[in-house]
Amino acid sequence: MSDAVTADDPRYKELFDVRTEALQGGYILEDDMNQHFHRLRSEAPVQKGYLRELLDIPEHHKKFATPRAGYTALSFEACNTAFRDNETFSSRLYEDMPGVQAGFGGKTILQMVGPEHRRYRATLQPMFLKPKAFSWWRERWIDDIVRNLIQSLKDQERADLNLQFCARMPVHTVTRGVGLEGEDALAFRTALQTMMGQGGPTPEAAMQASKTIDDLLGATVRRRRETPGDDVISGLIATELEQEDGSRRPLTDQEIMSNCRLIILAGGGTTWRQLGITLWALLSRPQQLEALRADRGLMEAAIDEAARWNPTDPYFSRLVTCDTVLDGVEVPAGVVLDICLGAANRDPARWDNADDYDLLRPFQSHLGFSIGPHQCLGMNGAKAEMVVSLNAFLDEFPNLRLDPDAPAPQLVGALEGRGMTAVPVRLR
Repeated sequence: MSDAVTADDPRYKELFDVRTEALQGGYILEDDMNQHFHRLRSEAPVQKGYLRELLDIPEHHKKFATPRAGYTALSFEACNTAFRDNETFSSRLYEDMPGVQAGFGGKTILQMVGPEHRRYRATLQPMFLKPKAFSWWRERWIDDIVRNLIQSLKDQERADLNLQFCARMPVHTVTRGVGLEGEDALAFRTALQTMMGQGGPTPEAAMQASKTIDDLLGATVRRRRETPGDDVISGLIATELEQEDGSRRPLTDQEIMSNCRLIILAGGGTTWRQLGITLWALLSRPQQLEALRADRGLMEAAIDEAARWNPTDPYFSRLVTCDTVLDGVEVPAGVVLDICLGAANRDPARWDNADDYDLLRPFQSHLGFSIGPHQCLGMNGAKAEMVVSLNAFLDEFPNLRLDPDAPAPQLVGALEGRGMTAVPVRLR
C-alpha cells in the first residue's frame, strides 16, 4: 500500500474543502436549506421557476447552453415520478451542459435514456452490484485503505475526520478500483475538477488538465489491453456492448475513458461528503450512535437515513420532453425541471418527524441516491465504503465523540454539493 493515502499532502485541503469548492464555483450557501425547501413545498408540489429562482439565489454561471424556462418539483410524489420516468424527464439535458461535456470528454451513461442507457449501463452495472461491492471492492481496495487510515489516527488524541479520513478513503478507493495507481488519485481529481470549470480555468489550464486525464487513463487502458488486471478498466475491456440490432462489440477506448471519468468524479466526491454528513449525524446524537454501536445490523439503516435526511446533492435537473401533469401541476414540453430531492426526502406526507435523523425509523425508499433508471451507479460501493469505515471507527475508538473545544461543524456548500466544514473529534 502506497503512503499516498496517508501523506501530508496540501492537495487534500485544496480539493476537499466544501467552502473552497463552493467559492470556486462563485457562490456559497451557509443557511440550513431545508427550511427553505419546506416553505416552497408547502406552497405547491411543483412550481414554475428554477430552484435558484424560487430561492432567490443568483445564477453563478451559465449552466445550460440553451436558454429555457424552468420548473421545480418539491414533493416526494413529484420527484419520485420524475426520476422514474426518464423518457418524459430526460437526462439528455446533460448534453446541453458545457461543464459536463468538457469534464467527461465524450458521451457517458449520464446523458443517455431508454434502450441506449440500458445497453451501456449493462456494461458497467455488474461491477457495482451489491454482492460485488461487499466482496470484490472490499477485499481488493476498501479494507486495506480503511485499515491504513485508521492506523494513521491511532496515536492522535484529536482529528478532523472530514480531512483526515472522509476526503481520502473514497478518492483512493475509486481511483485504484478503476485501475490507476494510488499516486495518481489527487493529480487526476485536480485535473478533472479543472476540466469541469471549477475555479474558472484559463483555456491553457483546461487544455493541460485534459491532457493529464487522457495520459493517465489512456496509458492505463493500453496497458490493460496488453496485460489485463483485476479492476474496472480490465472489466470494461472484457465486456461487449449489445447494439440495437442485437449484435455485440467491444467498447472503444474513448467509451471506457469517458465513463471512467464519470466514475472517478462521482465516486471521489459524493462519498466524501455523504460520509462526513453521516458521521456528523451520529456524533451529534449520542443515543443514535450508541444504538448503532449496540446493533451493527443497523449500519445500512444509519447510512440510508443520513442520505434521506441530508443528501449531499439536493437537486438534479431534467429536460421535459412532452406536455405532462406532475403531481397535479401542468408542466409544458421544452422546460427544465429541477428535481429537489432535498425537499422530497423530508416530505411530511411520507415521513413522520421528517426533520429528525432517526436510524430506527421504519425504512421507506428515499431519493438520496436517486431512483429509477439513473439511480446512482456506485450506490452499493459507497455504502460498502461507509459500512467498513463506520465499523472501524466503532471498533477502534470506543470513546469517539465530537471535540467540544473545536468550532462546531457546519453543513454548507452549494446546491450541487453540500458537505461538512469539518468533523472534529476526540479519539480517546
